[in-house]
Amino acid sequence: MQALIIEDEKAAVRNLTALLKEVAPETEVCGVLDSVTDSVAWFETHPAPEVVFMDIHLADGSSFEIFEQCRIDCPIIFTTAYDEYAIKAFKVNSVDYLLKPIGAADLRRALDKLKALQPIPEAQESLSALIRNLQKRDHYKTHFLIPCRGDKLVPLAVERVQYFCIADGSTRAVVSSQESYVLPHTLDELAERLDPASFFRVNRQYLISRNAVRDIDLWFNNRLSINLKVPSGEKILVSKQRVNEFKTWFSGD
Repeated sequence: MQALIIEDEKAAVRNLTALLKEVAPETEVCGVLDSVTDSVAWFETHPAPEVVFMDIHLADGSSFEIFEQCRIDCPIIFTTAYDEYAIKAFKVNSVDYLLKPIGAADLRRALDKLKALQPIPEAQESLSALIRNLQKRDHYKTHFLIPCRGDKLVPLAVERVQYFCIADGSTRAVVSSQESYVLPHTLDELAERLDPASFFRVNRQYLISRNAVRDIDLWFNNRLSINLKVPSGEKILVSKQRVNEFKTWFSGD
């Protein structure tokens, strides 16, 4: 079992490492980190370990800040001298919460709990994928508040938008031939924040809604030309490389 230790007290690291050798000698410590900054960088460049032992108070802040800056899917066993963070700890993948000084019995109980909760790899992979999809769905953007006429904010529901495009150097949300709005977002940002089941990035200039498509022309070199219900004023082409992806998206397969 690979374990990552996030702890800024050297004595605590030595104690936990010794206990792991005693209680679970098969465990390999794949890294020791002592700060929020180093931990975020580590998770962004390494595969997830099988368990993380994480102190709450680190050299540069609270370890809960790590979860705000990167996604951590692996189980966490928190280690701390304080018990007031227990409820918060169990909201972020926590398997157990060990108070310092940690004893062998405490560590053994936490590892037994981890093993009991560990699903088979295939089920874990499917569950993780499902959780990621549900988390994304919960965070898809549904509305914009758009500054208008100096002291006004105009609400705009995403479902009303026919397409987003780049026009005159700005990103516009087009609702109808008479109604469009300038947004303070790039198309890349919008593509990340909108539900991919409803919007497709057909090329660099256009992010379109399925409901906006009037019909589709077969074009030269196996490309597609998209005709929208609200005319864009220029031909919208899907490259040959993305034709199959577009067809799959549009048909909902």
